[in-house]
Amino acid sequence: MIAEIIIFIVTTVFFYILYVHKKIHYFFKERDVKFLPGVPMFGNMYQSTVGKKHYLEDLAAVYTAFPDEKYVGLIEGGSPIIIIRDPELIKTITVKDFDHFVNHKQFFDPDVDPLFGGSIIMMKDDKWRDMRVTLSPAFTGSKMRLMMNFMTEVSHNIIDYLKEHISEEIHVDDLVRRYTLDVIGSAGFGIQVNSVRDKDNEFFKIGMNLFTFDFHQKLALFMSAQFPKLGKKLGITVFPPRVMNFFKNTITETISYRKNNNVVRPDMIQLLMEASKGTLTDSNPEKEDVGFATTEEALKQKGVTREWTEDEIIGQVFIFFAAGFESSAAAITLCIHELALNEEVQEKLYKEIQQHQASNTLSYENVNQLKYLDCVVNETLRKWTAAIFMDRMCNKPYELPPPREGGKPYRLNPGDVVYNMVNVIHMDDKYHPNAQQFNPDRFSDENKHKIVPFTFMPFGMGPRNCIASRFALLEVKVFLYDLVLNFKIAKSQKTADPIRLHNLDFNIKATGGSYVKFELRST
Repeated sequence: MIAEIIIFIVTTVFFYILYVHKKIHYFFKERDVKFLPGVPMFGNMYQSTVGKKHYLEDLAAVYTAFPDEKYVGLIEGGSPIIIIRDPELIKTITVKDFDHFVNHKQFFDPDVDPLFGGSIIMMKDDKWRDMRVTLSPAFTGSKMRLMMNFMTEVSHNIIDYLKEHISEEIHVDDLVRRYTLDVIGSAGFGIQVNSVRDKDNEFFKIGMNLFTFDFHQKLALFMSAQFPKLGKKLGITVFPPRVMNFFKNTITETISYRKNNNVVRPDMIQLLMEASKGTLTDSNPEKEDVGFATTEEALKQKGVTREWTEDEIIGQVFIFFAAGFESSAAAITLCIHELALNEEVQEKLYKEIQQHQASNTLSYENVNQLKYLDCVVNETLRKWTAAIFMDRMCNKPYELPPPREGGKPYRLNPGDVVYNMVNVIHMDDKYHPNAQQFNPDRFSDENKHKIVPFTFMPFGMGPRNCIASRFALLEVKVFLYDLVLNFKIAKSQKTADPIRLHNLDFNIKATGGSYVKFELRST
């Protein structure tokens, strides 16, 4: 009897999954949207879910299958998603008609994962808008100028450490994550850490636990994204409670200490404490950027400033950590890897930095004078950006134009999701010729005007672009400047060539890791 019940349940579930899968096929066919059939339950994401390919590669397979379409259908688990391929349409969705696409897809429920779920990334509608306006003064030039000092101090710690390990094979992934962790610790939390000396410090271990996705975390993320109601009912969390509690306790204790002792420090916690009281302003607003990829604030203050609770502010400090730690580390790591593989690029960069250093100390005011450094960073962000797509959820009925000449328009209803592609457009030869080649000259003053708008979007586009682009670019440039000034980056036996993405991770990193040797420069 029990066996029969089990067989009945398994059979019912199987046919339900098959029914949902076929229903999505019919859904796209009826609306004249091209798609790849996929696998029941997994849709088009089977290869990445089981670890055979990177998540990005599954998306790229759908993107490249229909090169003449403005948009195509993606089957993500049991959900139909529209992949936007056309740059003009991306511009329309993320900028021109932004009021139809204000929110992100709900990847994290605030009741289950309160730090991620309560962050500005997951906030919606007016609450998101108010938080964005509240936080924007924290990321302007005048504030970044102060935070650059923290980056420089940490960078010098790493350089001193490397001088003691000349010509050793260095695991760049580990080294750089210690740099970005220490920067975030100092600039974000007011915590002084030297992770290359104190390798087992709690802050670093917790940070690594946050981004090392094991099978259970990937399964939890899949459940949260595909079956949010069930995931919430079961209390499924993507991130370990002890990691979340560590951050919440650390932030709470820091805020309490500063309030009780009148401690003021020019870091992110201090700025967000001011934001919670509605007193955060930019007394010296500036328009200068720190590179071609810098994004600008699109929203203006209106009405009464909302006051925020301590829990809401904790969520913003946490997301500042999460975004500034891993995404910046990935960019720096793969830039170093590319420099090891492209010696001509590295030497051209060294000459620019050496010439600059002869008459200047690197500062916020002059960092943008390093034109080739900006080109190198931009090319890294083109090939290896952490922003795989810009997801947007439709919040009021909207009609997409036909996907091709002779096709029919596609109606989006509230709750429907579109993915505006980023990486795969960055790697499309149509927009970036010889896209696999690492060629910083694409972004030179002579060439960057050739870049089609909305085909280079490492920090997103429109009002929901990355609020911390200046911080991220500074974090990357400060370390690369010091590194290339002091060392020649050489290939080692473990240096992968070419670079291929690590399959068993959502993050952007090389298969087998990035390894190089650092040789001290004599001049």
